[in-house]
Amino acid sequence: MACSSTRLGGRAPVESLGEAPNTNSAGQRGNATNKPPPPGTENAGKPGYYTVQPGDTLFRVGRENGQNWATIARWNNLSEPYTIEVGQVLRVVPPTGESSTAVTQPVNKPSVSTDGKATPRPTTGSETTETSPTPSAKPAEDKVVWAWPASGPILKNFDEIHNKGLDISGKMGDPINAAADGSVVYASSGLRGYGNLIILKHSSTLLSAYAHNETLLVKENQKVKRGQKIAEMGKSDADRVKLHFEIRRSGKPVDPMRYLPSR
Repeated sequence: MACSSTRLGGRAPVESLGEAPNTNSAGQRGNATNKPPPPGTENAGKPGYYTVQPGDTLFRVGRENGQNWATIARWNNLSEPYTIEVGQVLRVVPPTGESSTAVTQPVNKPSVSTDGKATPRPTTGSETTETSPTPSAKPAEDKVVWAWPASGPILKNFDEIHNKGLDISGKMGDPINAAADGSVVYASSGLRGYGNLIILKHSSTLLSAYAHNETLLVKENQKVKRGQKIAEMGKSDADRVKLHFEIRRSGKPVDPMRYLPSR
């Protein structure tokens, strides 16, 4: 997710909605000479697929796309030690006719070594099951009804390079509302560059994110309704009071103005 000021690990802008920086992660391996392309490259750029970036882990990819890391491993035929590599393309939405199970307890992440290997830990807590639409059904993302998350004027519009969302101004303590019905998959302040951050999952492909809040009013796994107050505006990890709002489709930032209603 891109804030206009900083990004994960002190890099600007922020690229992903994942774990806190400086965790062990996927990296380049071996000599590129005569090395075959990473697995799945024939699917690069297709909807429902994600290309592994430097620093990614299965847990980070799962959380960014609202899925359980173990489910992503199964969809991509990954087995222990769950190695991923930069440039590898992973399926991050269910195959047609299969349901997805998203586990949002961060303590259940796999342990990861410096080469991207992961060892599973037993999962605990509640799980949310979401059924993929049949081919004849209307895509779930088309059924999501959106509303503005804050009422203030826009400070900065979407920019694929520098600002992967909208910056909306306001006063300290102004209400921040859920932009659509969904469930909370992240509510914490562990990601540098975001401050107090909330991430909502709205369908198997759509997430929204709300950064720089003063106060968080929801918890992970909680269901929310469009227009429900989920936070209060602030300036945590930002240079001024504002909301940084993003919509992500299959892990990729998209212009929120394409989804939000006209004011």
